[in-house]
Amino acid sequence: MAKEEEQEKLIEIIGLGIEERLKLSPLASRIYALLILSAYEGLTFDEIREIIKASKSSTSVNLNVLTQLDYITYYTKPGDRKRYFRLSKYSQLQSLEMYNQNIDKEMDMIKRINSFNKKYHPEKFMNQETLGHIFQDYLVEKQKLVVATIKKMKRFRESEK
Repeated sequence: MAKEEEQEKLIEIIGLGIEERLKLSPLASRIYALLILSAYEGLTFDEIREIIKASKSSTSVNLNVLTQLDYITYYTKPGDRKRYFRLSKYSQLQSLEMYNQNIDKEMDMIKRINSFNKKYHPEKFMNQETLGHIFQDYLVEKQKLVVATIKKMKRFRESEK
């Protein structure tokens, strides 16, 4: 399989995951996936547009969104007017912080479900209480790992300054 074919398939697979996890548009997710799979030097606007096969305006709007969210950044080379887009150095940190917020929402939802069932369906709650708590414990442990990783990344970022 040629590099371009493999890249195209991976962009779609990774893009779908990004779209779901980060709640980005399909095009922004595919652009983000493309930049994950690109060399550190990044890609020009036209290269991105050509690979993703999107219009100029759609590409521009989605690059702006990704830049504002600090998932990507751009730079210029001396004597070259083109902007080169690449992942922000700490794009994973941004992603983890968003993921942590989603865990918070999920934990709140589980607590509300458990509370409702305990109040209005005590028999169901008694039968399923253990499952609800097992899942809640899982979310707590997952969030601890995410928070610890966020802290490590922030310490690393601070040590570089």
